[in-house]
Amino acid sequence: MSKVTCHMTMSLDGFVAGPDQSLDNPLGIGGVRMHEWHFDPMHEADIPWRDSLLAPKGAYLMGRNMFGPIRGEWGDDWRGWWGDEPPYHAPVFVLTHYAHEPIEMQGGTTFYFVDGFDEALKQAREIAGDKEIDVAGGASTVRQALQAGVIDELVVDIAPVVLGAGESMFGGLADLKLDQVEVAHSPHVTHIRYRVSY
Repeated sequence: MSKVTCHMTMSLDGFVAGPDQSLDNPLGIGGVRMHEWHFDPMHEADIPWRDSLLAPKGAYLMGRNMFGPIRGEWGDDWRGWWGDEPPYHAPVFVLTHYAHEPIEMQGGTTFYFVDGFDEALKQAREIAGDKEIDVAGGASTVRQALQAGVIDELVVDIAPVVLGAGESMFGGLADLKLDQVEVAHSPHVTHIRYRVSY
């Protein structure tokens, strides 16, 4: 069975997105500051963690909020935040209660729209085979994966940013056992790899 992973950047006060997410602020107010470690000039210590994040996967899961700002019925031709060639290069299963035809993009990314976490994971497992499945986010989708007990490895990149409010991937979770496996840091972020025990 394929390994299920998750790699998320989080603020020092525990948020993976800031408040008031919108078309102009897809990561919420101040949220983009958490991800500055991804961009040039990149510190040498951060490069292996970025490379791990961008390494090829067999499939991805993401929530509708991460796919785009549209709520309710699909009203326009929104194709995701990432332009014509999203960075996934693999099937992406988007959790939504609203049916939508698959969207095939350049570079091998196809977005499939699935009702329910369990069904999305089932379809991802079927298509990924023995390749890794990544829970790409957002916060609600990660919480569902942790509650379902399916994440084998969780990487958290803690940025020295305080947002004050926003979306928490750990909100409402209890009795989650994380075994720290690896830690590295740079002036921009602290990377922690955990094995998740259930």
